[in-house]
Amino acid sequence: MEDPISVLAGPLQVLAAVGEHEHVTRAAQELGLQQPTVSRTLARVQRAVGVPLLVPHGRGVRLTPAGRALTESAARALAELERGVRTVQEDDAVGTGRVALGFLHTLGAAAVPALVRVFRADHPGVRFQLHQGAAGAVLEQLVAGEVDLVLTSPVPRREGLLTDALVEQPLVVALPADHRLATPGPLELSAVAAEEFVLFEPGYGLRELADASFARAGIVPRVAFEGQDAHTIRGLVAAGLGLAVLPSAQRGTSEVFAGVVERPLAGPSSTRTLGLVRRDEPLPRVAAAFRDLVLARGELLLR
Repeated sequence: MEDPISVLAGPLQVLAAVGEHEHVTRAAQELGLQQPTVSRTLARVQRAVGVPLLVPHGRGVRLTPAGRALTESAARALAELERGVRTVQEDDAVGTGRVALGFLHTLGAAAVPALVRVFRADHPGVRFQLHQGAAGAVLEQLVAGEVDLVLTSPVPRREGLLTDALVEQPLVVALPADHRLATPGPLELSAVAAEEFVLFEPGYGLRELADASFARAGIVPRVAFEGQDAHTIRGLVAAGLGLAVLPSAQRGTSEVFAGVVERPLAGPSSTRTLGLVRRDEPLPRVAAAFRDLVLARGELLLR
């Protein structure tokens, strides 16, 4: 495999080596190049800069003041480039790399920790850079290249993005425990059309799903509060502020409130599809390995 620094910054390497040795032959030996190649590279650099960088000196060369200044800059640039190459190589490695993952707030209590735990059991050296937010926000981070993968719902249909549908997660109507309809069994939204609701803010995937369900039921909901996370919304439901349309709470997590009763949402829109989204381009090897795990163990999203 070619040396990435030579490919990316060959002329800078030549200039730095000649500046260090003040001798073309010794610089060529250090770099493993032929002397004529080094001489041509130096001439090309000098023409590009337009300022004399080297002058003959005995049997070698001597840097001009401009040459010394540029050589010092070249050395700093090479050091920074070497750090950058080392970082991206380490981030790509399956054993020691970095996975940048975006996900919804509702997946943060149990689902994402379960996936990370299973993956790190086989790859303990892997680092995770996690971004939690609304569906629209994490998708914009994906498009901008800030994350490798996104776990989201609803599944987007967008040019330049590839999506794998993973699982169907049941939706529920969350009610205060003392509500007259806090009984077992599925519940139609039409039965609570006159109630006030605690909903996610616009831009969140669950708000989009809830609005679609209300529209299909012919309901214009009365909104008591718009929030950003399921934990807050469930707490406000328990306090009696209103009802909510949410994913079923994951048992054993802080999402469960003693003062909240969940009834399965009845009708054709009673689930949400959770999907894994990536850009239509090659993934880093470690991110590809994590993608494969998610595709194979999607049921962990329902824990």
